[in-house]
Amino acid sequence: MATKQTPFPPTKLETIRPTIDEESQIQDDNKNKELDYSKRSQWLRAAVLGANDGLVSTAALMMGVGAVKQDVKAMILTGFAGLVAGACSMAIGEFVSVYSQLDIEVAQMNREKIKEGDKEKEEGRDDEENLPNPLQAAFASALAFSIGAIVPLLAASFIKDYKVRLAVVVVAVTAALAMFGWLGAFLGKASLVRSSLRVLLGGWLAMAITFGLTKLIGSFGL
Repeated sequence: MATKQTPFPPTKLETIRPTIDEESQIQDDNKNKELDYSKRSQWLRAAVLGANDGLVSTAALMMGVGAVKQDVKAMILTGFAGLVAGACSMAIGEFVSVYSQLDIEVAQMNREKIKEGDKEKEEGRDDEENLPNPLQAAFASALAFSIGAIVPLLAASFIKDYKVRLAVVVVAVTAALAMFGWLGAFLGKASLVRSSLRVLLGGWLAMAITFGLTKLIGSFGL
């Protein structure tokens, strides 16, 4: 008479295998989150640098005009022209640059085409989703520049007194430079104090040189 065989109980390895798979999945998810955060922080840091560029260049232009003209309208019109010209220049430059990058990546993808299959098709769709977007980059660059340029414009718009207006512009730009410097250092994981000081000194230097040279040229009656 045949005896009934009972199934062997699961081994210790089989018992903990789901746990290992779950831990592996959690680690993969964490890596994906870290990757997404890294990409996001790079994009934010680029936006901060664009805003800082708009802030410094527009403020320097306004200080240069303010060195020879005390009229608030001349100062505001110069700042507005600098905002529009700078935003357009940033957008066009970013569009051309990113479009060149897009052409290179698309050409590389075409050279690396593999055999048809579900997995290959899915990977191809993922690669297409990760391609750079020239229009999005151009818009983000122009927007960041404009945000920075608005600061000195708003600071000078409602002040008629010449000396007070210049002082307020310098104070507002200094505060914005400190904020942008701190944020850029935080996103780039750099020293907050040193990075902020570099941004501040660079902005002050740009405004001082523009103001001084324009004042010098204006003294010759040009």
